[in-house]
Amino acid sequence: MNQGPAPTTPELPGPLAALAPFLEHYGYLAVGLLVLLDNAALPVPGQTVLILAAVYAGAGQLSLAGVVAVGLVAAILGDCLGYLLGRYGGRTLVHRYGRYVGLSGERLLRAEGFFTRNGGKVVLGARFVDVLRQTNGIIAGTTGMDWRRFLLWNCLGAVAWVGVWSTIGYLAGGNIDQIYRQALRFQLYLLLAVVAVVAVLVGRAVLRRRRRS
Repeated sequence: MNQGPAPTTPELPGPLAALAPFLEHYGYLAVGLLVLLDNAALPVPGQTVLILAAVYAGAGQLSLAGVVAVGLVAAILGDCLGYLLGRYGGRTLVHRYGRYVGLSGERLLRAEGFFTRNGGKVVLGARFVDVLRQTNGIIAGTTGMDWRRFLLWNCLGAVAWVGVWSTIGYLAGGNIDQIYRQALRFQLYLLLAVVAVVAVLVGRAVLRRRRRS
C-alpha cells in the first residue's frame, strides 16, 4: 500500500536549523524544558524552539495541540518559578544589598507601588520581549505583587505568547525564514522602546531629586 511521501519541513533559518536535531531527538520534552527555563530567568532559546515545534506541526511531524499544551504549561510554570525565586530570594538580596545599587527605602517602595498599579500589564506584555520574558516573574516576586493577581496575568500572557508564536510557526511554512527575521527585528525595536521609557523615567527621577536638594 502506497502511503505517500513522508512530511518534510521547509528550509529553516540559522537559529531554527541549529535547534532542529535537538527537537527531532527529544520532541515535546525539548519544547517543555526550553520554554520553562526561558520563562524562569535563564537565557535559553525557548521562544525559538516553540516556533520550530509549530513549524514541525505544520509539516505534520508534531501535533499542534501537543505543542500548544506543552508550551502553555511550561510557560506558566516557568514564570511561577521566577516569581518564587524573586519572592523568597530577591527580596532578601534587595534588603541586604540594595543600598549599594541605590535600590532601598523610598525607591523600593516606589517600585512596589509601580507593580501594584501596572504589574499585570508588565507580566502580560513581557513575554514578547527578550530579557523581560526571563525576568518579569522575578521582578513581580521581588516587588511583592499579589500571587493570585500574578498568576492570572501569567496565564493570560502565556496564552497570548504561545498562541501567537505557535500560530505563526504553524502557518508560516516556507516563509518562516523571512517571518522569523522580521519578528526578531520587531522584538529588538520593542526592547529599545522599553529601554528608552525606563531611561526617561530614571532621568525624571534624578531631576526631581536634584530640584528637591
